[in-house]
Amino acid sequence: MTLDQVTDYITGKEIDNVGAEASRQIFEKFLVESKGYPKSDVLVDVPLTVQFKGEDYPSVIDLIVSVEERPFMAITCVAGSIGSYEREILAGARLVYDHIIPFAISTDARDAIIKDACTGKTIGQGLDAIPDYSQAQAILKKIESTILDPDKRSGEMIIYRSFNIEKINKL
Repeated sequence: MTLDQVTDYITGKEIDNVGAEASRQIFEKFLVESKGYPKSDVLVDVPLTVQFKGEDYPSVIDLIVSVEERPFMAITCVAGSIGSYEREILAGARLVYDHIIPFAISTDARDAIIKDACTGKTIGQGLDAIPDYSQAQAILKKIESTILDPDKRSGEMIIYRSFNIEKINKL
């Protein structure tokens, strides 16, 4: 490990310590140790390719947390203002799979904005507002999977690409 690399808490892989990586490492540990999610339920750097003007733009979503093999939260970890990234992760939660991931979270590991990915409404703020594993199990029993309206897909891709252009250009 060099000085500019860290060991990812979830995967155990050596990764570059740039941008929001410090926030992500703190938040990964928080999800497991404070909120009770198994490491195996937290996916890191989940690929998402959006199309814009006929071109593919590959990117990644920082974290996707599943509960009993059902995606529950899409998370972006940031070094700046979490409010600046809430629309990006909302679009990502709507696009990454064939159904909408129920919750979209923007966090700097000190604060968080939690959005209902189907409605786009903010439903919580702060780390305490993030459901723990048992709360997530109960929530998922009450909600149905929702598919994004196909007429809205291209608009969400434009939004994701626009907010995510820095990450897209680094891949």
